[in-house]
Amino acid sequence: MTSNNSTSIQDIHTAINTVNDPEYPGISIVDLGLLENIEINTAYEVLVELIPTFSGCPALGVIAQDIEEVVRGVPGVKKVDVQWLNTPVWTVDRITAKAKEDLAENFTVAVQINERVECPRCKSMTDKKSHFGPSRCRSIHLCRNCREVIEVLRD
Repeated sequence: MTSNNSTSIQDIHTAINTVNDPEYPGISIVDLGLLENIEINTAYEVLVELIPTFSGCPALGVIAQDIEEVVRGVPGVKKVDVQWLNTPVWTVDRITAKAKEDLAENFTVAVQINERVECPRCKSMTDKKSHFGPSRCRSIHLCRNCREVIEVLRD
């Protein structure tokens, strides 16, 4: 719903798109597929619903605080409520092509769509070294060719 002042869902979306993932500076949480829904009521109160990559992600509080801050800065907004949803479940399919490219180029992070994981540096096959990476949504691979250690975002 769009409020009857000049504040629109698009204004809120544009503001949220400036919020970067704390672990990947320069990559928007929108491009990572965390934003699920935005609502504005007639009292200019905004509800932002997000999907976590996993429920125990240590960055959830930081992301919510950053969203509250940027949305409060949108003219006309009186109140902001950020909620983390249990469903739908986040998957790597939600990540935009732009974010996949930025993850590969800037962070040596691949996105696992199927069993085949290519090295973001040389496009060779990788071998899984550890199912568990720095967080539950990531694993560690090693490139067969350039020997680069690769973080892999996965479901």
